[in-house]
Amino acid sequence: MLAFLLKRLGVMVLTALCLTLVVFALVNLKPNLVKLAKEQTGSRITEQQVEVWLDQNGFNRPLGVRYAEWLGNVVRGDFGHSTRFNAPVSEVLWPRLWLTAILMFWVMVVMIPAALLLGILAGMREGSAQDRALSTVAIATTSTPEYVSGVVLTVIFASQMVGLQWFSGSATKAAEEGPTLYTFALPVLTIAIYGTGYIARMTRASMAEVMTQQYIRTARLKGVSFRMIVLRHALRNALIAPFTVIMLQFPWLLTGVVIVESLFNYRGFGWLLIEGAANNDIDLLLACSIVAVMIVLVTQLISDIGYVYLNPRIRVAA
Repeated sequence: MLAFLLKRLGVMVLTALCLTLVVFALVNLKPNLVKLAKEQTGSRITEQQVEVWLDQNGFNRPLGVRYAEWLGNVVRGDFGHSTRFNAPVSEVLWPRLWLTAILMFWVMVVMIPAALLLGILAGMREGSAQDRALSTVAIATTSTPEYVSGVVLTVIFASQMVGLQWFSGSATKAAEEGPTLYTFALPVLTIAIYGTGYIARMTRASMAEVMTQQYIRTARLKGVSFRMIVLRHALRNALIAPFTVIMLQFPWLLTGVVIVESLFNYRGFGWLLIEGAANNDIDLLLACSIVAVMIVLVTQLISDIGYVYLNPRIRVAA
């Protein structure tokens, strides 16, 4: 296991270096740098003045040199200066990331139990009316993107158009002062609805496969009750695949966060990423890319380790 972890950590470092280099090269393309120069000095400056500004700020140096310098600063904890917020990137990034972490925690609290319950109930009796009904619900939620479900939920539960107005208030205020049912429900439900259907479908497929195994048939022939077969024999093995799917939901949640945070004006990590892109804030975009890359790589590592422990039949090659 130690050799496996060391190997995976090495792959993670190489992957992070490659991905950050690609992002660094993309955000430092010449048109972006010219746009940044005009934003910082004035849109009517000449091309010669743009080149002077780029020389003075070190943007005309070789890309490899600037990447190595930026990477060294990141290792020391210096993510640069945000031109959008006129503050160090670290002072802007970490509070926003914490707000998104709060949102994601409640999404997981809602999404994972609901998805597992739907998937298990559907997979216990494959082909039954219960299976077809729950599978239809799962497919419907998965096929509905966040920007659609968010608008629909807002119209039904928070606007004056329908008249319910059950949930209202600012999601950002809720995150800063403490989430409540009335101010935090819609952003959480919007993200959870999509992920619930996907995890439920994977759980249903895994449960249906386990229920056809020989040891399940043997337990039935021995007279074990259906309830005990599900709880003691099928459930643990059926949850191996959904565990991997659940861990891999974290990278997907980053994209969902961008949409939902913009829709509900929730000023977390996704909102910050959009602000950085809209205002050509290079240092902020690079810092957000590092966070996204690390979240993806760490969750994949946890997924692999958990899969090994949950399934003893797997042998990890060093």
